Amino acid sequence: MQIPLTPEDISEGVDLDFREVEEHWNVYQLEDGSLLKVKLVLIGVKRLKKYNPDGTPIYLINSQNIVRVVKIPPELKAKPREPSLKPQ
Repeated sequence: MQIPLTPEDISEGVDLDFREVEEHWNVYQLEDGSLLKVKLVLIGVKRLKKYNPDGTPIYLINSQNIVRVVKIPPELKAKPREPSLKPQ
């Protein structure tokens, strides 16, 4: 069930400080043989003055996804390009 939110709901929310307890990488094997690692990093949290039907408060988060390709099959790699800036 989706709770409708207004701009006022967001502006009246309370910004919360936080500390990292654990951050884990999710690892995905793609069908082409590549291996991806993905991690969500929390940047900000806001608790709204609205509640889910079960009574829990609604939180909005601002986050960044960090993506690393840790294994690429050799046949998928392109030839490296020459650098556009050369040392003088």
